[in-house]
Amino acid sequence: MTDIVHHESQSRFEHIADGHVCELDYQLDGQCMSILHTIVPAEAGGRGIAALLNRAALDTARSRGWRVQPVCSYTATYIQRHPEYADLLD
Repeated sequence: MTDIVHHESQSRFEHIADGHVCELDYQLDGQCMSILHTIVPAEAGGRGIAALLNRAALDTARSRGWRVQPVCSYTATYIQRHPEYADLLD
C-alpha cells in the first residue's frame, strides 16, 4: 500500500482505503510545514495508514528542505518513535 497522493495545492496527503478517505493536512509557512492533523476513519483503521501518511509528509519535508512543526499529536508521537525524523523539528 504505497499509493499516497500529495495534493500540494490543497496541502494534503491522501490515501483511499476501501472507499474511505484517509488524510494528513498541513500548512506551509515559508520553509516550515505545520502538520495539522492526520485522519483515518475507523473503517480503515488498524492498517498503518496514519504512519504511512506521516512518513510521506516527513520524507517530502526532508527532500524539500522544510522544517516541521507537529501540531498533530499523532505526528508528534510518530516522530518520537522514529527519531530519524527528529532533525526536521522546528
